[in-house]
Amino acid sequence: MTSTLQTQDLTNTLMLVLREQNHLLQQILAKLDKPQLGLHDSAGAMRIYANRSNGCLWYTVTDGAVTPVTQTALTAYLTDISFPKLERRGRETVKLQAFFQGDRPYIVEAGHDSNFSKGLLSAVAQLTPAQLQYPLTIAPQAGSDESVLFCRVFSQGELVKGVYSDETDWRNVAQTAIATVRRAQAG
Repeated sequence: MTSTLQTQDLTNTLMLVLREQNHLLQQILAKLDKPQLGLHDSAGAMRIYANRSNGCLWYTVTDGAVTPVTQTALTAYLTDISFPKLERRGRETVKLQAFFQGDRPYIVEAGHDSNFSKGLLSAVAQLTPAQLQYPLTIAPQAGSDESVLFCRVFSQGELVKGVYSDETDWRNVAQTAIATVRRAQAG
């Protein structure tokens, strides 16, 4: 009888602890889903340019001034991929824009046919919508040539190898990546 009462007391205590833990986790999630209020320095999305044209791997531009991004990786939720036609350096060009949500919105931009874009697209195209429910980590990686920049993608701490060749159908890879991101966002 005593053993049964002790087991019941332990079960009740565990249930109370689990309910309290669940309540605390819900409070944490509610805080994460709310925008930052009050004074801060992160108005709008941070646009990060991924190329080596300014002596660094990636950078931001504010009022015409280039600022190298010193962090070696970005971890955030991938929310969209697009290929807008933009004017850069006085001419129209197509760029890859990858939209991320982390501590603030981020837009990572690179040439649509750059090694960085190919690495990102080929990795994302291999993922499932369920995998995109978790944050990705992207990291620029310098190539041996001063103009080459690769993109390493990690999902749940594991490197996603974006394999491609000269014969890769990039339109298909891009469509697959975009569809996967959109399915992840929808569900």
